[in-house]
Amino acid sequence: MDSITSSRMNAIDANCSYLGLKGIQLMENAGAAIAREAADVVSDGEVLIVAGRGNNGGDGFVAARHLSAYQNLKVKIILTGKPDTIRTEDARANFNLLKHCDIGEIRVFDNSPAIFDWFGDADVIIDALLGTGVKGNIREPESTLIDLINSSNAKVIAVDTPSGVDPDSGNVSGKAVKADTTLTFHRMKTGLENPDAKDFTGEVKVIPIGVCMDAESDVGRGDLKLIANRKSTSHKGDSGRILIIGGGAYSGAPALAAMAALRTGADIVTVAAPASVAKTIASFSPNLIVRELTADRLCPEDIPILEELISAHDVTVMGMGLGREKRTLEAVKQIIPLCRKLVLDADALYDLELPASLDYMILTPHAGEFRKLAGTIPETLEKKIDFVNEFSIRENVTTLLKGSSDIISDGKQYRINKTGNPGMTVGGTGDVLAGIVGALFALYDAIDAAGNGAFINGAAGDLAFVEKGYGLVATDIIEKIPKAIMGRGTKHD
Repeated sequence: MDSITSSRMNAIDANCSYLGLKGIQLMENAGAAIAREAADVVSDGEVLIVAGRGNNGGDGFVAARHLSAYQNLKVKIILTGKPDTIRTEDARANFNLLKHCDIGEIRVFDNSPAIFDWFGDADVIIDALLGTGVKGNIREPESTLIDLINSSNAKVIAVDTPSGVDPDSGNVSGKAVKADTTLTFHRMKTGLENPDAKDFTGEVKVIPIGVCMDAESDVGRGDLKLIANRKSTSHKGDSGRILIIGGGAYSGAPALAAMAALRTGADIVTVAAPASVAKTIASFSPNLIVRELTADRLCPEDIPILEELISAHDVTVMGMGLGREKRTLEAVKQIIPLCRKLVLDADALYDLELPASLDYMILTPHAGEFRKLAGTIPETLEKKIDFVNEFSIRENVTTLLKGSSDIISDGKQYRINKTGNPGMTVGGTGDVLAGIVGALFALYDAIDAAGNGAFINGAAGDLAFVEKGYGLVATDIIEKIPKAIMGRGTKHD
């Protein structure tokens, strides 16, 4: 299986909770695996667990509880701070259980000679200090504890990632634990594959801990955690500048996409629309910036205007309401290579030349549009996923195939989105989705933008359905986007 980043693993953990599998259950499985590894290393002797105050330490507490049942093993624990400073509820719960176990001694680290002697007496040391939570330079007391671990003669087992090794890059900032064995949970972490990290990881073992398959494949609340809050230092434009190219045959579609992008959090949204509909689009909302093009339909003569606009925006979203006139489709082909990031929807998918000529393109077809791009679509979900994966890698695109279950793939990984309802078959919901995805694409990778976009669109539709039933319309969904992002009141929460 492919390696994953720490942020992706955090999202999977949160998705497990979303599905009903609590973090404390995963912690139990991780800690039990650590205990088995330690017991395999030494059958008679001392095990020293060096524990931080986060969930990495919590894994260590679980391991201590399991190891305390081994008659020939003596277990000691060093904490980096007082017990009342343990940061997570799951870690605190497992620490509190230790008073009911036969633990040799538990002490908060200080510079006393007695604690230093613990490192010399240990046969096995479990590094449960930082794990994937390392950020920047190592501070005290972790810095001294890493030195003490590395100076001991004990066998060292690192929990998830050796403390001090960046789990995503494998880089070391200053110092890190040198482990004999690293137990990393669920999937290999990207940083552990870095050859420079091998001096610190020792043998890396990937340990299953019972993660639900759907927590990784289905988009959930954990994925939305990747959408970070804005920094207090943010300025206008930092949260995305989105260009919508649409309209001509229709006026409502580009307006819906633009309003959806704004509701998703984009700072600036500009609609470039043919002269026949530009004023109508502007009348939808004073929040829209509308740039009038030269003719009644998008045409190659508009390229100089659009080239300037494209360069001033982070993402281009194109296709809604354009129509399929020959000169319009020719203009679309000329526009595509000018874009840095591009979302193509609706009419822009018609007569599309693939493979893509740029690396950052998201396609958002419904089933009919996708059949024209890729051929006959298989019936079963499993075969559809394979089909979309193969298409995406072959054509160098990220695909969001809309349906009762949306399939999102960049050819390397895929997501399934199950939010949404039959009321969303009303016209305009696809335009809303394109706008949401475009806004997210300004800040996030294509797979995360498309996956989260599908989830938000469906969750907003679910909120709208509660109030409007089958009478919901696309603008109802737009109004619910902020609540959907914040996770308030959907049927999936």
